[in-house]
Amino acid sequence: MLAHFILALRGAGIPASITEYLTLLRGLKEGVADYSVDDFYHLSRATLVKDERHLDRFDRVFGEVFKGLEPPEGDPQAEARIPTEWLRKLAEKLLTEEEKAQIEALGGFEKLMETLKQRLAEQKGRHQGGSKWIGTGGTSPFGAHGYNPEGVRIGQEESRHRRAVKVWDRREFRDLDDDVEIGTRTMKLALRRLRRFARQGAATELDLPDTIRATANNAGTLDLKMVPERHNTVKVLLFLDIGGSMDDHVGICAELFSACRAEFKHLEHFYFHNCPYERLWTSNRRRRDSEVPTWEVLRKYGPDYKAIFVGDAAMSPYEIIQPGGSVEHWNEETGQVWMGRLLGHFRRSAWLNPMPEEAWGRYQSALILHRLVERRMYPLTLGGIEDMTRELSR
Repeated sequence: MLAHFILALRGAGIPASITEYLTLLRGLKEGVADYSVDDFYHLSRATLVKDERHLDRFDRVFGEVFKGLEPPEGDPQAEARIPTEWLRKLAEKLLTEEEKAQIEALGGFEKLMETLKQRLAEQKGRHQGGSKWIGTGGTSPFGAHGYNPEGVRIGQEESRHRRAVKVWDRREFRDLDDDVEIGTRTMKLALRRLRRFARQGAATELDLPDTIRATANNAGTLDLKMVPERHNTVKVLLFLDIGGSMDDHVGICAELFSACRAEFKHLEHFYFHNCPYERLWTSNRRRRDSEVPTWEVLRKYGPDYKAIFVGDAAMSPYEIIQPGGSVEHWNEETGQVWMGRLLGHFRRSAWLNPMPEEAWGRYQSALILHRLVERRMYPLTLGGIEDMTRELSR
């Protein structure tokens, strides 16, 4: 089992050597992990991963190799246990489309927040399957694993209907891997349209035509002529939506991120969730420590940077048009105000949407952002990238 695990890690591009493997075996022999899968996960990650950029790939391989791991033999409770995931699914309310249509919103963002405050003050215990109290598996706008067109998600691990107005939880997202191999070279080729070369720095590259000319003028005596190396001088700011509904698009976004890293020398990236607000961040694993005020981004990076926003624009419209509409915190100014500042500062900007273009009309938020970016929203396809690069190169 462990040999298969090591081979799977190496197949995914994680350089786990025999030395790390022996260290892992020594830790198991000393009883560091015992029979706990969680302890084994942390032990193997600590011994086998040497670069934090590989943590995301390690998690994926670990899940594939040990998915469905059975409890150890001799556990008298093993056969009687029901997987937690099965019990969680039993709590989810299954509704027909007609039943969903009958469930109406409370009447706006302010009313929703006011009602939540009232329910928190009134409710005394756990509730499940209802339409009013904070609980699970019902049609109440507050709780988890139920359904409501405008709700506050509380204590649910991930999004299901993508309609939450607020999320009462600490969000943990992963950084995009900048070492992902592109499935096709055409994505890189499409990005290469966004280039402007110039020779800068020390003269380190041989100028063959000028060398031949100078040598001929010097009666055949070699006269080497050097020039600075050519570099792509285009400067790019990449703003990446991360987490929530964007989990469906991690693969293609990681490919885009890797391609941008390879193509642009002057590249900076920032993360946001659903819509940019007063703060962005540069590392998802250390989000609280890597937050950067959006005003600082506007001061630090000049209007000559090309701003590329990447996100599916699938969210509650309140997150764009309503103060306090962010699902994660109380934002004093709306998302559209901050988008207006960013778009007004950077002379050339565009939005790449990994969701199919024909699906944009299903989300009011996507239509709002499409209007805010003045129709410069493109699908995250090769054709869409080419259209975007033509727009940004004008």
